[in-house]
Amino acid sequence: MRKFHFSIDRGGTFTDVFAEVPDGNGGSKFKVLKLLSVDPANYPDAPREGIRRVLEEVTGVPHPRGSPLDTSRIASIRMGTTVATNALLERKGERAALAVTAGFPDLLHIANQSRPNIFDLEIRTPEKLYEEVVEVEEQVVLPLGDSPGQRNGTQAALNSTRYPPMGQLEAAVTGEVVEVRRQLDTEKLRAGLKAILSKGIRSLAVVLKHAAIYPAHERRVGAIAREMGFTQVSLSHEVMPMVKMVPRGFTAAADAYLTPHIRRYITDFTAGFDEGFKDVQVLFMQSDGGLSPVDHFSGHKAVLSGPAGGYVGYALTTRWGGMDLSKRQVIGFDMGGTSTDVSRYAGSYEHVFETTTAGVTIQAPQLDINTVAAGGGSRLMFRNGLFAVGPESVGAHPGPVCYKKGGQLAITDANLQLGRILPQFFPEIFGPLENEPLDDVGTATAFRQLTSEVNTFEESTGAPNRSSVDDVAMGFISVANEAMCRPIRALTQMRGYDAAAHTLACFGGAGGQHACAIARALGMSTIFVHRYAGILSAVGIHLADVVAEVQEPAASRLSPAGPGEEIMERQARLQEQAVQKLLDQGFTRDQITTERYLNLRYHGTDVAVMTAEPPAATATDDEGGGGSGGGPAAYATAFASSYRREFGFVLDRDVWVDDVRVRAVGRSRPLPDDAGVEVESGPLPPPAITTSVYFEPKGRQPTPAYHLESLSPGHALLGPALLIDTISTIVVEPGWRAIITGGQNVRMEAVGAAVGAAGASASAATISAMECDPVRLAIFSHRFMGIAEQMGRTLQRTSVSVNIKERLDFSCALFGPDGSLVANAPHLPVHLGAMSEAVRFQVRYYSPGGAGAAEGLEEGDVLLSNHPQLAGGSHLPDITVITPVFSADGEDGGDGSRSDIGGGSGGGRRRIVFFVASRGHHADIGGISPGSMPPTSKLLVEEGAAVVSFKIVRKGVFQEEGITELLLAPGKLADRIPGISGTRNLSDNLSDLKAQVAANTRGIQLVGDLIAEYGLGVVSAFMDHIQRNAELSVRAMLKAFSVRQGLPEVGTVYARDIMDDGSPIVLSVTIDRREGSAVFDFEGTGPEVFANHNAPPAVTYSAIIYSLRCMVQSDIPLNQGCLAPITVRIPPGSILNPSDTAAVVGGNVLTSQRVTDVVLKAFEAAAASQGCMNNFTFGDEQMGYYETIAGGAGAGPGWHGRSGVHTHMTNTRITDPEILERRYPVVLHAFKLRPGSGGEGCWQGGDGVVREVEALRPMSAGILSERRAARPFGLLGGKDAEPGINLLLRSDGRTVNLGAKATVQLEAGDRLRILTPGGGGYGTPGADDATAVALKRRRVGCGDSPGGGDEVEGRRVALKGSVAEYRNRQETV
Repeated sequence: MRKFHFSIDRGGTFTDVFAEVPDGNGGSKFKVLKLLSVDPANYPDAPREGIRRVLEEVTGVPHPRGSPLDTSRIASIRMGTTVATNALLERKGERAALAVTAGFPDLLHIANQSRPNIFDLEIRTPEKLYEEVVEVEEQVVLPLGDSPGQRNGTQAALNSTRYPPMGQLEAAVTGEVVEVRRQLDTEKLRAGLKAILSKGIRSLAVVLKHAAIYPAHERRVGAIAREMGFTQVSLSHEVMPMVKMVPRGFTAAADAYLTPHIRRYITDFTAGFDEGFKDVQVLFMQSDGGLSPVDHFSGHKAVLSGPAGGYVGYALTTRWGGMDLSKRQVIGFDMGGTSTDVSRYAGSYEHVFETTTAGVTIQAPQLDINTVAAGGGSRLMFRNGLFAVGPESVGAHPGPVCYKKGGQLAITDANLQLGRILPQFFPEIFGPLENEPLDDVGTATAFRQLTSEVNTFEESTGAPNRSSVDDVAMGFISVANEAMCRPIRALTQMRGYDAAAHTLACFGGAGGQHACAIARALGMSTIFVHRYAGILSAVGIHLADVVAEVQEPAASRLSPAGPGEEIMERQARLQEQAVQKLLDQGFTRDQITTERYLNLRYHGTDVAVMTAEPPAATATDDEGGGGSGGGPAAYATAFASSYRREFGFVLDRDVWVDDVRVRAVGRSRPLPDDAGVEVESGPLPPPAITTSVYFEPKGRQPTPAYHLESLSPGHALLGPALLIDTISTIVVEPGWRAIITGGQNVRMEAVGAAVGAAGASASAATISAMECDPVRLAIFSHRFMGIAEQMGRTLQRTSVSVNIKERLDFSCALFGPDGSLVANAPHLPVHLGAMSEAVRFQVRYYSPGGAGAAEGLEEGDVLLSNHPQLAGGSHLPDITVITPVFSADGEDGGDGSRSDIGGGSGGGRRRIVFFVASRGHHADIGGISPGSMPPTSKLLVEEGAAVVSFKIVRKGVFQEEGITELLLAPGKLADRIPGISGTRNLSDNLSDLKAQVAANTRGIQLVGDLIAEYGLGVVSAFMDHIQRNAELSVRAMLKAFSVRQGLPEVGTVYARDIMDDGSPIVLSVTIDRREGSAVFDFEGTGPEVFANHNAPPAVTYSAIIYSLRCMVQSDIPLNQGCLAPITVRIPPGSILNPSDTAAVVGGNVLTSQRVTDVVLKAFEAAAASQGCMNNFTFGDEQMGYYETIAGGAGAGPGWHGRSGVHTHMTNTRITDPEILERRYPVVLHAFKLRPGSGGEGCWQGGDGVVREVEALRPMSAGILSERRAARPFGLLGGKDAEPGINLLLRSDGRTVNLGAKATVQLEAGDRLRILTPGGGGYGTPGADDATAVALKRRRVGCGDSPGGGDEVEGRRVALKGSVAEYRNRQETV
């Protein structure tokens, strides 16, 4: 009889086995096992070895390792594996090639053109998944339609006949019509594929433009490739039939790269079983939390295979007697050796449909599991005067110091030092021979050395020497806990959920040591630890359902009454397909349930929400938008409800269906009845040991340690206590009570004042001093940055414009009472220093002697400004909203650091103690062209409405009439300035401004919470300490650079570059090595120009602070302290300090890049990058589009410049080719690298790109660019890069060079070809090795930082999940 069921999670370090086996009495029982995933000296395959051991133990029958494993008793094997993830991270998949539409050979290299780390001059990206590319000669485009709208124009019917298709019309799967302009050239295809086969490559990914809706060409390519001998062919429309060419292409490439690798692993695994294996049900866990038959398991669905098991495990087992399951909200907290995974479950699995792993964007349903770079193996470092935990991991080998293999201090060591891990209860598997216990002596020695470094640094800064070894170890635990709290807040508070209402489900080997602190910091009162928490992923795999999904793209409007007949018919057809897949696997219809989804979005937006069909019996209609009580008719209601919860409002627009999806679920085993009845138990057994454990705030306390297996249901014990099982240790902190539930699980409840104590460190009562210490410095750095991030999420949620909601073109920040920057989430580099200038101007404006002093500021006032020259702005579309925050009566910052401009009435004068501000790019604020970025403007007034200072909220009342008048004011000049207008989209302006006010309000609330925890004096003090910390790092960098360059104590370096019109930008940097200070003097820079590439001073400050942050080269807080050692001198009347009437729109997007190049040139940090943003616009009276285009990055000491990427002061993403063509009347003919455009050198400059766009109907186009005459310079012998060129290709065959800045009228069939500049080379081409090494040592920043700031080596954790995706989008707008 086949009665053995195995569920296995094969992780990177350990393999967990959860087996359901006969109990000898006709029933079943569970067996668990944990073994090393790789142990070639003892067994070839860990999962098979685990099965062998269980079979041998339960049956008593020998199962020799050298013989095929007997399968006669095995009913099923379920597996989750990190094989695919590891292959992706380590780039060890199958050799593969890419077949792609001609004109796009580098599409997956360029991708969205953003760089992963905005402060890394060496732009590091993972290697491509494919080795070779074949361009497929074919072209499918979307013709103009006859329905009026943005794409087709107001005279759509006339346009569709006036500008008819040039190719053959075909029907798309969405019901749309496509135009096949160029049929597939099979002869060229065969030649290209033959060349690839000759290189030994047998795996092919195919991605053709618009294949998701017209797959005929891809199918033909696939048939030819298989016929020619390719063994793996991944067609993008089959792998993931969704519109968006880039993520679909990445997904196909990942499938081609990973699937053969997984199949080899499966073959090796199955080879060790006997012939009966064919009768065993073998299922693999997918990233979406469902199981798949082994023959349908593919690479792109396997990336979260292991973590998905843990999600399912806690989702289905977090329960106890008396729990209301209908109201259950759970945060999953899986802390492993390398990283921590956090996720959320509230009655249904939370999926995302596009995530990035190891630089590869995968478009497939995946559980929303967010990876944080803090695990038991996260490295502990003291650098820049801060405690840092990760993101580097010490790995399993050599591992932490306590592993006794020459490793480095990690979180595990900190827990060991504090007594939270007891070596005598760990297996003796450590040391060189893996036969020794954990090395607590080595850990203590290493911490004593680190404590000495901390105290030495603290003494050098004048701080008291008061850190003990335990203080330092606890400090690192506190910093790690705060790092893990941030993504949990993002999953809950930033999405409108109350974190405190959730249960913390803790699992993984290290989670139990941190659970109480994490829950306390988040206000949670309940923690749940399953009895199999150490192997919960394997348990989840055991409990998971078998899933079959089918999906198709769509393009139709959703009626308030529900989807149309065509969508309903497609849903029914897809549902039958999905059900049939499960029937074919042996499920009966009564075991199958189905879930139907529509991917819905508001017309004109890109934010789609995958919306489940509401159950007919439970759906309600309380959100408006039509619909009945449930079923298909309630889709609109469900979508509106989801959108309102995520974004705070709904739009009065049509809703469109982008995709139809059906998920069929086959349930083969019942859910666990794990709740049990909690009963009174007898007295507690005696503890196994009483030990000394460190807890804040009291220090070390005698703590009993119990074997978990010795406790019975109903037992309850107050902390402090340790609960020890064979896999992990649970720390019950003081203020918590642990209860053994009826299911033999552990539930911990907060008692007394545990919840609400201060953060993840100590209670507010213990923090009476305001002196700086590195632990609280790191924690406050996290908290301040978290406030800025949550402000940004609020702004994104409540805004309505595409620029802010979808492109995330905004920044949010926290400022001191003098307007100095405290924390700015790293959104846009060009905003970094400029926002502080805007706030400081308002401080001066309303201070005594200022223009607004008589009016003053009061509580409830909110300020607005955007004037670049007079009010610290960048350019007019960037509007800054600033809110002052007042102290409570009689309260100040503890050190008197507060503003004089506050006011109040009644008994006491209220002072401003800090500011919050948000800056957003508004799509239009008037001027001579739509979008308010005219290429040919000469005066500021032509660029839109300019505001120096306006109270947009006065005493709590939004001043809609006043701001409306200001935004429409440019239109009053129409009689003097042809074409000028006020704002063209007032409603979006007003909505987004209200969103900015809301974001500021959220920031005030969060700072208020921080003050409630620690007190205003402490918070104010650490605002100063954070700035001082950044200042010390910059001073150290300046001193080290001066020494390396051989400068005298006060020495000067110089740099110069020219704009295309010949205007010089000249910089001398005089460094005083005695103080670590510098004067940045731009004397000699050219005068203001009668054009729009003048740059206001705030832009220059942004370029300097960005450059300094890059050159420090370690993770320091980004704030005003970076500029504290710097004096900036900009000549009045120059191009960098123009008059208040000068046009500046190009200065923000062009000149800012050149200033950055000049600063980096002075420090010899990098050759010039493309020095431009290549601003391209097109549109007419119905529509407008704006993008910036990538180019080449400059090389530097030790690295080649990246090709096809955005650099320095911008990091904007570019629209996907298919989305661009669906939304606008254009055809994208090419988007590829421009070979040879980078400068040669010892290190090569990056290449620019070629982007070619055709107009389908008449429209105006504009290009605002630089580096069309002056080449990007090389450095230290490196060659200059090629300049860019902008070409107009008329449909009659003429080619016209447009120059750097132009507006042109395009006719149907005209094309604009933009060739962007490359990056300069660094060092003499062909330099010998000794010269190359000498050049590399010139790298600014290496070892320059105080407090252990040397460069750190170690494996970095790949962050994943929706939180990481959102943060990436903020940095890549």
